[in-house]
Amino acid sequence: MISVVIAEDDFRVAGIHEKFLSEIPGINLVGKALNGSDTIQLIRDKKVDLVLLDIYMPDMLGTELISEMRIMNPGLDIIMISAATEKQMVEESIKSGIFDYVIKPVEMKRFIATIERYKRTKKTFDDKQEIDQSFLDAYFGHTEQNDQTEKTTPKGIDPLTLKNIREIMHQTSTGITAEEMGKKIGASRTTARRYLEYLISVGEVKAELEYGIVGRPERKYIIVKKTS
Repeated sequence: MISVVIAEDDFRVAGIHEKFLSEIPGINLVGKALNGSDTIQLIRDKKVDLVLLDIYMPDMLGTELISEMRIMNPGLDIIMISAATEKQMVEESIKSGIFDYVIKPVEMKRFIATIERYKRTKKTFDDKQEIDQSFLDAYFGHTEQNDQTEKTTPKGIDPLTLKNIREIMHQTSTGITAEEMGKKIGASRTTARRYLEYLISVGEVKAELEYGIVGRPERKYIIVKKTS
């Protein structure tokens, strides 16, 4: 579960962002702050993974807040959500090591895509001792090498999520259900099933029905072993 704080001086905008967060599994909103002082207090008192931060706060700039928050929580991640478009502000925010910068007003689709990308990235960093180049290319936006892969990936199938699911499948010798996969990737059962069914369609995975003692049979996904 990822713990999030919304630091936004407009309570109406904060409410909209809270509603957006409620649509995303694996997210726990631990507090909302209307100014910089309250934001610092939340970081001090709560276990926080991610701050959704506005630049223009009534008592200090969000860019000034970043260094103070990281003194208290060095591992804190920040997504800037602001109406500020001045080059100096944007550049200063980026150089401070934020995960993303989203200009307000933000559409729900863009908001959710940013948080889902953050979830995937955090999970990869948490789960792996070593990071491969393909992950870093995706993280830093070097998409040229992956153009061919993206062209052949159907709509609704994210290449980075698909890669993550492939890795999990290869590590699972006894098979996995859509619900179990969803928990591993921090997504819904429906989303996990969509990716698993796609892997069936390209011949990488097969599905078998597993019959329990009671209830309906469960669809279990198993990697197809390549024969030489």
